Formats: sequence, structure tokens, C-alpha cells
Amino acid sequence: MHEHLVFLGISLVVLGYGLFSNLLGKYNISGPMVFTGVGILLSPPVLGGTPIHANAEAVQIIAEITLILVLFSDSSALNLSQLKANWQLPARLLFIAMPITIVIATLTGMWFFPHESFLYILLLALILAPTDAALGKIVVSDKRIPSVVRNTINVESGLNDGIVFPVLLTVLAMIVSNSSTAESGWLSYIARQVIIGAVAGGFVGWAGASMMMRAMKKEWMEYQYSNLAPIALAVFSFYAAEYLGGNGYIAAFFSGLFLGNTSEVLREHVESFAESEGEFLVMISFLIFGLVFIPLTIDYWNLKALAFALLSLTVLRMLPVILGFGFSKVDFSTRLFYGWFGPRGIASILYILVAVHEIGDIQGHEEIFGIASLTIFLSIFLHGFSAQPLAVGYAKTHPIAEEKNEDNTQPPA
Repeated sequence: MHEHLVFLGISLVVLGYGLFSNLLGKYNISGPMVFTGVGILLSPPVLGGTPIHANAEAVQIIAEITLILVLFSDSSALNLSQLKANWQLPARLLFIAMPITIVIATLTGMWFFPHESFLYILLLALILAPTDAALGKIVVSDKRIPSVVRNTINVESGLNDGIVFPVLLTVLAMIVSNSSTAESGWLSYIARQVIIGAVAGGFVGWAGASMMMRAMKKEWMEYQYSNLAPIALAVFSFYAAEYLGGNGYIAAFFSGLFLGNTSEVLREHVESFAESEGEFLVMISFLIFGLVFIPLTIDYWNLKALAFALLSLTVLRMLPVILGFGFSKVDFSTRLFYGWFGPRGIASILYILVAVHEIGDIQGHEEIFGIASLTIFLSIFLHGFSAQPLAVGYAKTHPIAEEKNEDNTQPPA
């Protein structure tokens, strides 16, 4: 009976949010807030019934497909020619700020939770490392904010999950094998995962885009399949890389990157899918988070977990961002703006589900997963409510008209 209520609730919330999404947006109420909240209301602790396990096959399949499509669609939207002209700022966030964030989050976690093993503390830091621009969607879509700021936030969000994921898989492999050291050649493992995944995905994306463009030019392909074929390509690239010994998620990312930069037409088709069917899968993932994972870990939400979660969203994120920009001309308010808009969302949720699937059980380490779920929960609401007012305030102090004076390096003070 409970399962039928869940499906009824999902259908009603999709319909209800669809009808009033624009109206709710005016009050800073986002889709992730609504779907997470409804997931909690539909959960067994509220409605009763048998608890749904985070390792359930249906949950894992949804998580896997969603992560593939998120990586594919995010990367297909990245314009390499624009990225070449403005690569410095995203590079600083990805290759300076993010590693610092992981290191200090790990050290802070070891101080907060000395009884936990190093690998589980590192796992927590990796789960909370990727950002989700969708939680502050108004920031990356508000034309009043300089495009260099919006693009930097979007590029960071699009790339960091693909960069962190092979490291996460390595740590999970070490946990599962009960190894506290990288004794089986973890560097070669990561290199193999990244290289094979990138090459396989890139080739599948380029070859698939070339075939699809030829089919469209020759009018072999019916229009309705122009949205579906690229998505099928994303899934194919995942399994092709996995078969060859690479990382399927990295392959999905590079497949989208090559497809989107081979054909602008196909990029638009992927964007169209991501804004409808893809958005549906993402929102369902937030609902699963509220339905399955919050009830599983809420007993471990305590003051210590709250303190770490708030540090993760503020100091442990913002300080590395401030330091990461070094002596560049990015002003302090912009550094704070970048630092705050590093929400934890869909990638962190899917990482949790992957971790639970690989480990098999969270018993004995419930506190670690409780901190992760609390951090994501707080981020969904704090970043959702703050996005519009902070975007408006930032736009007032950094007028778009002045962007032409930035010389593609930073917004003016």
C-alpha cells in the first residue's frame, strides 16, 4: 500500500510543481526544496510502512542513469572556444580551490570525529566536494550578473563531479578491500580509469555526433529521435568505457563534451532533453534523497554534525576559493560570491548512493553518511532561499555594463 502512495505522491508533486513552479520561484522556493520535502513526507517514518533501502535496485538504477545524463548534458553545454578564452577562473576553482577544500575538510573531519577511520573521513570530503549550480539556478541564468561569473560557476559545477569521481571510486575500492594504503597501484588505476574513459567517451561522442548529423542531413532520422539519440549515445558511451576497463561516468562526460562541440544542433537537442526529461530524473533523485536517505540517517543529525555541515558550506568551501584566486584581480566580494555558490546537490546525492552500493551497508559509519545528508539538506534550502537576493545584490554592485572592462578576467569591484 505504501508503495502505491509513493507513486501517487510522485505524480501529484510533479503535476503540482509543474502548475505552480513559476509562482513558487517568485518566493525563492525551488524544485529541489519541493521534491526533497515531499520525499520526507512520503517516507516510512511519516506515512508508515517498510523502510526503503538505499541499496535497492530501483534506487541504484535511477541514480546511475541520472548521473550519466547529468554529466553528459552538463558537458555538452560547455563551449570549448569560450572556455579557452576564460579558462583561468574555472581552473583555479577546480585545480587549486577544490583540492584544498578536500584536504582541509578531511583534516577537520579527523579532528571532529577521531574515532572514524581516515578513509571514511576522506570519503565524506569527496562526497561533499562537487558543487551543483542547479541549486542556485537563478545565479547562472540571471543576465544581470556578468557572464564571466555565471560561466565560471557553471563550468566548475559541470567539471568537478567528473574530476572527483575516479578518486571517490578508488577510496571506495580501498574501503571494500579493507586496505588503508594504496598498495595495489591506485595511481595507475586512476590513470587507467580517466584515460580509457576520456578516450572512449570522446570517440563515441564525436563518432555518434558525426553519424547523427549525416543522418539528419540526409533526412534519414525522424525529428522526434533527434532528442533521444544523443541520450542513448550517453548510455552507450558509459557501457563501452566500462567494458574497456575505463570509467563510464567520465566517458559520459567526454561523450557529451565532444558531441556538443561537434554539433551545435545536437547540443540544442541535448539541452532540450535536459530541461524536460532530464530535469524530471534530477527532481526524482531529490525525492529519493528525502524518501530514502534522510530517514536512514536523521537519527545521526546532532550538534556536532550540524557544526561540520555549516563549516562545509562556509569556511571549508569559501576559504579555499579565496586562497585559490591568489593574487589575481578578482575582488573580495566576487571571491565570497563564488565561495558561497558552491551548493551540494545532485552529484553529492548520487555519490552517496554509489558509495552505499559499493560498500553494501553503512552500519558502523552512520555518522559519516548522516553528516553528508545533513549538509546536502541544508544546502538545498540555504542556497535555494539565498540565490535570488544575493544575485540581485551582487548585480547591483557589479553592473553588467562594466563587464566590457573586465578583459575577460574578472568582474569589477
